[in-house]
Amino acid sequence: MLTLLFVMLAVVCVSVPSVANYRVNWLTNRVSGAVTAAMVLEAAPNGMVSEKLAMQVLDSIGAKTVVLKMKDSRRLLAASDLPPQIDVTVDLRDLGWPDMIRQAFGTLTAPDGRIMRVMAHAPMNGEFIELTMPEAPLREAMLRFARNILLFSLAVAVITAGLVHLALSWLIVRPMRRLTHAMVAFGENPEDQSRIVEASSRTDEIGVAERELSAMQRQLAGALQQKNRLANLGLAVAKINHDLRNLLAAAQLFSDRLTDSDDPMVQRFAPKLLQTLDRAITFCQSTLSYGRAVEQPPQRRPVPVAPLVTDVRELLGLGGEDQVGWIESIEPDLIIDADPDQLSRVLLNLSRNALEALRGKGETDPAHDHIRVTGRRTGPDVLIEISDTGPGVPDKARQRLFEAFSGSARPGGTGLGLAIAAELVRAHGGTVALVDGTLGATFRIQIPDRTHEAP
Repeated sequence: MLTLLFVMLAVVCVSVPSVANYRVNWLTNRVSGAVTAAMVLEAAPNGMVSEKLAMQVLDSIGAKTVVLKMKDSRRLLAASDLPPQIDVTVDLRDLGWPDMIRQAFGTLTAPDGRIMRVMAHAPMNGEFIELTMPEAPLREAMLRFARNILLFSLAVAVITAGLVHLALSWLIVRPMRRLTHAMVAFGENPEDQSRIVEASSRTDEIGVAERELSAMQRQLAGALQQKNRLANLGLAVAKINHDLRNLLAAAQLFSDRLTDSDDPMVQRFAPKLLQTLDRAITFCQSTLSYGRAVEQPPQRRPVPVAPLVTDVRELLGLGGEDQVGWIESIEPDLIIDADPDQLSRVLLNLSRNALEALRGKGETDPAHDHIRVTGRRTGPDVLIEISDTGPGVPDKARQRLFEAFSGSARPGGTGLGLAIAAELVRAHGGTVALVDGTLGATFRIQIPDRTHEAP
């Protein structure tokens, strides 16, 4: 429909000048016939021709009179019936396109019986030649010409519209319909890999849309599969948690008896063992809080940083004759406004990752392979950095470093440690990031103090 409309509009724009030009050519042909007739009449002996011959000449050009204007006279070369009056005059000697178009519309809308006078350049040193004729034959010829143009244009428009329709259907409509069906089918079952659209080799916008849709569907299907695995993992953890909590509670009862021992070594480690069991039971009661995707809000209070770092070292079993060194560089009396249990989890996860990275190299030497924990205050923020001298974090793991099950650089690792640490730090309004340009890997934790409203 649009092609038909546009072609017809183009035909109108072209046919109007064409009809006007056809009118001028038609009149020019009649003038040429009149010039030939004038030359024949002038060639007659003494300018005398029979009336029958003059009528035949006039009939051949469709004119009623032919007049030749010389310098000082007007000569009537031939005449049939003198018209009563002249209704319109057309001067072909000086005729521009606006006049041609205006006069063409005038001829098409002229009433029947109108007589026109046509003037043109004359031969034989004459000023001009003039002939009078009825306008009806010209109007009929113009209408016939316009009708032919219209029919031809309609045929061209129909053929063009059909070809355009077929081309659009093949190049655009069919691929878009295929994309639509693929999206609907994928929406019904996003986990079905067979419903992912296959991208074609097209390089236009539709080809780009196919490739982007295929990539998006693959990412979405993978994300849904990962969500299902996480849901299954959460269900499994919930089942294991019940029995594990009971076992830890029993272990706590047995460990309480250790406090009655007189052994100095037992007296030293029993409180830490009890504290560790208390934390484990708390984690079990929250059903692995990360698996629930809901962490408890931090219970923040001023906490010394040095004892937390020492507890982490002891939980990792470092500081003795271990083959991995441990270096602490904490500002004296550094206090942080944080939840001690959650901050301990953050430090433990990052330190354990550093320890596993160092041990993953093979044999270690505490003189070169060590973990360094530094802490300092910068205004309202406390900065804690945990660095190691290991191989560092690969570029591939950096892209999704703090995403669960995605940011692990160690074979067999889950990536949960960094994800848990990042979530707990964000809950404090802080940030945790990998510092570039350091030997091994350095993670910087920044936790700001809480802002208190003035009383």
